[in-house]
Amino acid sequence: MSLIVQKYGGTSVGNTERINSVAKRILETQRAGHQVVAVVSAMAGVTNRLIEMANEVSPDNEPTDREMDVLLATGEQTTIALTSMAINAMGGKAISLTGAQAGIVTDGDHTKARISNITPDEVHRLLDENHIVILAGFQGRSPDGRITTLGRGGSDLTAIAMAAAIDADLCQILTDVDGVYTCDPRVVPKARKIDEISYDEMLEMASSGSKVMQSRSVEFAKKFGVKFEVRSSLNENPGTIVTEEHPNMESVVVRGVSIEREQAKVTIENVSDEPGVAAKIFHAISDSGVVIDMIVQNVSKTNQTDISFTLHRSDLKKAKQTIDPILKDLGNESSIETTDGIGKLSVVGIGMRSHSGVAAQMFAALANNGINIQMISTSEIKTAVIIKEEDLEQSANIVHSAFNL
Repeated sequence: MSLIVQKYGGTSVGNTERINSVAKRILETQRAGHQVVAVVSAMAGVTNRLIEMANEVSPDNEPTDREMDVLLATGEQTTIALTSMAINAMGGKAISLTGAQAGIVTDGDHTKARISNITPDEVHRLLDENHIVILAGFQGRSPDGRITTLGRGGSDLTAIAMAAAIDADLCQILTDVDGVYTCDPRVVPKARKIDEISYDEMLEMASSGSKVMQSRSVEFAKKFGVKFEVRSSLNENPGTIVTEEHPNMESVVVRGVSIEREQAKVTIENVSDEPGVAAKIFHAISDSGVVIDMIVQNVSKTNQTDISFTLHRSDLKKAKQTIDPILKDLGNESSIETTDGIGKLSVVGIGMRSHSGVAAQMFAALANNGINIQMISTSEIKTAVIIKEEDLEQSANIVHSAFNL
């Protein structure tokens, strides 16, 4: 008998009809001779509606993060109850658990808590009694008992972390797509499903805009060696296996192309070129809670330089408000310029470590089609560029074809 963790996303449990389909699938998995823990998300659209209601009752003040966690956690709790009811109505034996009841303990950072430890004694007890455990994703409790949530995509993290904690034989991330594709099929119609991908490639694609998996969950899987499969909850097609890299993987130079919309750029001009200035800028940004991505500093010729960085468009106003008060400390002539309407295009592949010319091929393909590059960032297995957001989809198709993906 094997132990399987399955995770079902919001679209998979988007209405009662789909919940019944998921319940049937979970029950069939148990009846095939497996113990099952099923992690479920809130029904599609529920989390957004809860946020809207919070804003409606607090029009002049932002709701506290503590109360937002209490509110948002109810989305998953609705789904676990309905899924358990559906399985029981089909003759199964299911029981629902919140994150706290399952022993998931986090730090106290509301709305984006990090898992500290899991004590899955109750999960093991229920499995030993032949229950199917339906577990609320996205949530846990702080050491002092407060409800916490793990941030968007947190149900993926719940599934991976629980699979590690109970030493599951298999973890399946079931969603509304057949697996991980070489690019979003809605953007690149010729994109194909990838049979196998390494943790590092999956992590780079997730952090570069791929919406299939939350990047923190991939980091957790890599750290604890949780091999998992991304597959569809709507059919029985095999999915994409995410696992440790092996030598055969390097034969594929570029594994996939990702795009990230709604990016913005901040440029601080005429910054004094001296030690400590960059630290002052990015300490202030960090303290404000703004997450930045690419950073470029120009070569100094006159004891002054320009520093540019990218971030999500929604954080642009906060970043500017953070930098404005410290401009005088950065140089007598320092000024700030902001740009939105940009996006990020990335190519990813562990084969890039042992093959040259990937960046040149990417740049040439874009140049031949009149696409201007504003910023460039590279890592061992990724090359990313900033371009106009309106050019993202065309560029993704161009680059996808250039590498014969």
